[in-house]
Amino acid sequence: MRYLARTADGRPLAGDDAGFVPLQSTYPDTSSVRDALPRATTGLDELDTATADPVARDAFSFGPCLSHPGKLFGIGLNYADHAADLSEDPPDEPASFFKPATAATGPGGPIRLPPAEESERVTAEAELAVVVGRTCRDVSVDDADDVIAGYTPVIDMTAEDVLQRNPRYLTRAKSYDTFLVLGPHVAVPERDASLDDVEVRTVVDGEVRARNTVANMHFSPRELVARHSSVMTLEPGDVISTGTPGAHHITPGDHVRAEVDRIGSVAADVVR
Repeated sequence: MRYLARTADGRPLAGDDAGFVPLQSTYPDTSSVRDALPRATTGLDELDTATADPVARDAFSFGPCLSHPGKLFGIGLNYADHAADLSEDPPDEPASFFKPATAATGPGGPIRLPPAEESERVTAEAELAVVVGRTCRDVSVDDADDVIAGYTPVIDMTAEDVLQRNPRYLTRAKSYDTFLVLGPHVAVPERDASLDDVEVRTVVDGEVRARNTVANMHFSPRELVARHSSVMTLEPGDVISTGTPGAHHITPGDHVRAEVDRIGSVAADVVR
């Protein structure tokens, strides 16, 4: 696996499991992770082509993988078991919604809960997210890999009691500042790699609260890219969170973690 990442102070990096180098030491004509996303759609170069020596991951403090993400999509009820838990019928089409870029934060967060008078029940949800790498429209499922830069783990939040008051309040319930924790890197797998066996886990205070595998999604990551590209133009830096295996109620003092096999993890503390 190869990676695109940003340090907490904004320096772009390229890496693999051996370590990370400054992005420009591999791609001199880039100045940001977003610049490198189109290249990632065809795979990233080996680090031995870099003009700098790799430094171990532990030496870095990472920020969100994208400093200015584009369109942020969420997908509801995309795992069969999750829909059943909520007594919902599985959707015939992706149940998608938007989150604003101002909802995004990075590793560590914190996830900041709204004032208690606005919401007393916020849930956290681990998800696998797709990062778009090329501008595209009307992409087929078979060609989706041509426009996918890679994947990142995310934590999505919902003010559940706001949503329960009225389903038309979905945007508000999903859009509070810090209600989307972006992972520390874009993981770039081998082209055409299958993610079916990848497990996604929602972990709160060290306890797994929900888990499921990508094979159990109603709509695969490639299908979600194809479906949304038939509605609107997708652009580098757009992020599609592919749905959660299950949510868990969080309170101040909790530590939330999204774990996605082979892709990575991201964690954040909860405050009010």
